[in-house]
Amino acid sequence: MVDRADTADEGKRLMVSLVVAAAENDVIGAAGRLPWRMPSDLKLFRRLTIGKPVIMGRKTFAAIGKPLEGRVNIVLSRSGGDFGGDVVHAPDVATALEAGKTHAQALGVDEIMIIGGSEIYTALLPYAEQIYLTRIQARPDGDTMFPTPTPEDWVQVSETPVETTERDEHGAVLIVYRRRQLHPVQ
Repeated sequence: MVDRADTADEGKRLMVSLVVAAAENDVIGAAGRLPWRMPSDLKLFRRLTIGKPVIMGRKTFAAIGKPLEGRVNIVLSRSGGDFGGDVVHAPDVATALEAGKTHAQALGVDEIMIIGGSEIYTALLPYAEQIYLTRIQARPDGDTMFPTPTPEDWVQVSETPVETTERDEHGAVLIVYRRRQLHPVQ
């Protein structure tokens, strides 16, 4: 099991981070899709995750439709499936985190990125010490939610406007949260 104190390289601390885009009403999905068109957020997502191991669920992998380039793709799925040769299958959280740790060390990076969906965020939130939340300035209908970080557990360390273009449907801000108190993970 990955402990937050594990290191990717000598002197580097390995961190588990969630990366999520959520509307003002905490909606992250509708019928298995994003309920907005935000190319600027997709560029931000790429910048945050490139070169790092990413852990996602089977439904998120299916929605993306292929492995994300430039990242080690780890799919957490109890039922398995054919994810292709460039994808690591993990049947449980412990296996996914261990694969993330192994690949982070091999890549010389200090972060494992959790990219969804909702069940995966819930399962891995206890291991996370950072959240990159793109807050989409909209209130769409949806069937998949992200829990707003609570002030008891998380402190906001930054808020930066996302540079949007005419191709984006909404404005957005990137909010970074850090866990207030780290608890040892068994």
